[in-house]
Amino acid sequence: MQARHFGQLILLSALWGASFPFIRIASPAFGPWGLAGLRCALAAAVLALIMRAMRAQWPPRDAWPRLALLSLLTIALPFVLFNAAGLVLPSGYSAILNATVPLFSMLGAAAMAEERLTARRLAGCALGFAGVALLVRLGPVDPRPGVVLAALACTAASACYGIGAILMKRAMLTHQPLAASAAAHLAATLILLIPTAASVPRMQPTMQAAVAVAVLGTITSGLMYWISMRLLREIPATAATSSALMIPLFGVTWGGLFLDEPVTAGMVPGALLVLAATALITGFNPLAWRRPGSA
Repeated sequence: MQARHFGQLILLSALWGASFPFIRIASPAFGPWGLAGLRCALAAAVLALIMRAMRAQWPPRDAWPRLALLSLLTIALPFVLFNAAGLVLPSGYSAILNATVPLFSMLGAAAMAEERLTARRLAGCALGFAGVALLVRLGPVDPRPGVVLAALACTAASACYGIGAILMKRAMLTHQPLAASAAAHLAATLILLIPTAASVPRMQPTMQAAVAVAVLGTITSGLMYWISMRLLREIPATAATSSALMIPLFGVTWGGLFLDEPVTAGMVPGALLVLAATALITGFNPLAWRRPGSA
């Protein structure tokens, strides 16, 4: 893996790490379905404008059914599941459960004979989970049925992301990342259109929630999804999803900078473990940055 790929993974982690607090803010105001629909619509609009500015071509008509199925798996369904969990779970818990994405991707890629299940990658996942546990020190939650269902929803959403990344990588072999990203979000918008419209009477928007939706739609969905699709063309799906391991790290960072949440020296070992885990899974070696032929 090249240094620029690793840098893009860190950028994705930093911005996606901020999405969970935004979901926690916006989901009660717009509802799980409404938030998902609005987020997809904004992302589709931003990507369509970029396509127009770049004079890019939309995917051919016969590719849309497959892209629609992929959008259901990698966009619409996980958005709704994480939004529903955001009504119950603290954002930190959702971020921790989201860190299981690389594990699902790794297992799925091995089952589909896309990638090898190596000891290095298994060790990376183990280190990542250990780092997340050290990094985010959350108190216990009451294991009532609603909390358990919310945790299961986050896990199911992470499985969608992990397995969907493998299928999206296959799609990137025949489609341009920008066109595929725009088409996928447009398809997700259409899929969510009826439930979003049905939830309008129950919406209670606030300025804070509206800003959260705007950021979620334009940046963490639209622009970051495009970047992630570009990465999928160049690195393995498991490596691309390893950014999920760093999301809790940035969640703690944003909380300390903007919400005055405690950031202690005891979190440093967890942060180092997460970075080491990402390097193991992706195969990134900082010592090889300038080595001829390094990839």
